[in-house]
Amino acid sequence: MNRALVLGLLVFGFNIPATAQAPTETGLVSALQPLSFLIGDWDADPGQSGETGAFSFKSAVQGHAIVRTNYANYPASAGKPPSRHDDLMVIAVENKSLHADYFDSEGHIIRYHVQSPSSGQVTFVSEARSNEPRYRLRYAVNPDGTLSGRFDIAAPGKPDAFNPYLTWTARRSR
Repeated sequence: MNRALVLGLLVFGFNIPATAQAPTETGLVSALQPLSFLIGDWDADPGQSGETGAFSFKSAVQGHAIVRTNYANYPASAGKPPSRHDDLMVIAVENKSLHADYFDSEGHIIRYHVQSPSSGQVTFVSEARSNEPRYRLRYAVNPDGTLSGRFDIAAPGKPDAFNPYLTWTARRSR
């Protein structure tokens, strides 16, 4: 590539005026503000079968996204060895709506639409697709400051018939 073209890209190509919102005092753009209650580090209460885990929600890219990282450790049971699950979710504004992209260590990728129906609550719902399960992830702050989580799955062909798959409670670790 010639030097004039590279210099032109550096000087002019990246000098695009900002049209997006500026972050608020919490560090998030206003469209992400309803999710600010999630920001921080959380330790999941141990599960009935001895599962342990933790997750965090962090502001990223100058308040234009929230990144969640999560892990869960599962003890050996019923002849299965112990295992670990890791996942990553990026929440951002796209076309004036909140969306999230989820990736995990089992190879799953889920695209969610995000809604915050009231203060201290958020729901992530995947798109309904024929012959595929549909997923719903919910978080809610409890009166004692803990965070409840629930992951539901709807069977293929029944996109609104969600059934609980996992539930948990977490406490801020910092």
